[in-house]
Amino acid sequence: MKRNFEQERGYLERVDGTSYRIKKGFVPNMNVEGLFYVNDKLEKLILDELRNYCRAPSDRGGFLPAVKQIGNVASLPGIVCRSIGLPDVHSGYGFAIGNIAAFDMSKPEAVVSPGGVGFDINCGVRLIRTNVTEKDLADRKERLTQALFDHIPVGVGSEGIIPCKPNDLEEALQLGVDWSMREGYAWPEDKEHCEEYGRMLVADPTKVSSRAKKRGLPQMGTLGAGNHYAEIQVVDEIYDKMAAKKMGLDRKGQVCVMIHSGSRGLGHQVATDALVEMERAMGRDGIQTNDRQLACARIQSTEGQNYLKAMSAAANYAWVNRSSMTFLTRQAFSKVFGASPDDLDMHVIYDVSHNIAKIEEHLVDGQLRQLLVHRKGSTRAFPPHHPLIPVDYQMTGQPVLIGGTMGTCSYVLTGTEKGMRETFGSTCHGAGRALSRNKSRNELSYETVLQNLYDRGISVRVASPKLIMEEAPDSYKDVTQVVQTCHDAGISQMCVKLRPVAVVKG
Repeated sequence: MKRNFEQERGYLERVDGTSYRIKKGFVPNMNVEGLFYVNDKLEKLILDELRNYCRAPSDRGGFLPAVKQIGNVASLPGIVCRSIGLPDVHSGYGFAIGNIAAFDMSKPEAVVSPGGVGFDINCGVRLIRTNVTEKDLADRKERLTQALFDHIPVGVGSEGIIPCKPNDLEEALQLGVDWSMREGYAWPEDKEHCEEYGRMLVADPTKVSSRAKKRGLPQMGTLGAGNHYAEIQVVDEIYDKMAAKKMGLDRKGQVCVMIHSGSRGLGHQVATDALVEMERAMGRDGIQTNDRQLACARIQSTEGQNYLKAMSAAANYAWVNRSSMTFLTRQAFSKVFGASPDDLDMHVIYDVSHNIAKIEEHLVDGQLRQLLVHRKGSTRAFPPHHPLIPVDYQMTGQPVLIGGTMGTCSYVLTGTEKGMRETFGSTCHGAGRALSRNKSRNELSYETVLQNLYDRGISVRVASPKLIMEEAPDSYKDVTQVVQTCHDAGISQMCVKLRPVAVVKG
């Protein structure tokens, strides 16, 4: 039975200045409590979403507010500790975007859910530094922006220029960045600076459908559309000098390139295929969820294992995709500046995923357990001295890349011990939507959005100008408040602020 807002609000308890607890009973059958991080400035958005839901008629499509979705995830079999929402959390498919949940691998009832990964498997962010300065861009910015736009295929139906035959695709799905290195599209050190070293070892290309492969074959090395971008940025503020120096980001005005993309149509098809299989498996195994979009399967079931192997292959594809675009970015810079990428110091700082499920070890009730951690719209943020981060960052913690909205600042954070304890070593992934895509299209003008960017000195190249209304800054939360909340909560630490000077989008 639907409750009014005040009744729903009674299940939410403010813990401190950066978090709320979601008590059991907020939704049916909760196995654990929920928790979401939000400061005073972001609190209104998440509570207004719940308030509007309470006012809406009961037949309002499939809409659920993010806080309800966090509660529904807390009802899944085998979940441990709590279902967690980050400050950029917003309504998604099944899981909210910005939702973390971990499942105990030792429990036979524990599940894996494609809705906890998302349709764009291993959508993620890569940051490339350079020794170019903002002053060096003075008379080259437009040429450089155009060169990036010319080199990197963008847009909804874009096709890659990286040669890729069916056999190449099979090997890329298996090998990830190792394939890119072998083919000459990546430097050996690029691999060292990728989460999972750019390769999920359990990947099995035979578990990826022929339809998914058909969709992925022509898209190798493409940016796509939506919220994906290649952005030229400059170091604007440095908060942690030691960590920034370790990353080679220790000079204000230093130019970087941030690439945000994922597994394109291949990953989307892998998720779609798995959801169909899992709906059948749920009936067979008697699994019930609060939301049909939370279709899932026992981790150790055939369906669960098939998905994990196919998801891992799609994740490998995404790393190859970002590696291919790194190769093309290096070419564009080399062409404009007349120097080799090595001479331009075009090294990968890090590459992180924010849509993935991975087997990791974490402390639960004082005991080390093997968990399947779902991160949907959230970024891994491991602390200093963790064995799974590169030697370069052992003293500082893992770099965490937080992309802003089109034309707003981005951030580099580092992981913390507190985050390891409270959020399974995870933090936010971006700004998080404040308006739906449909509402953005209805309320914003693409001419106005473009003009605002030009007025701020940001060069823009877009394949579909009308789509940029969906990605306008007004469509999103304030990324600075999102990052500040994570910093104040201690689950990650602010290191560097990056300001955009040029953006390339689909």
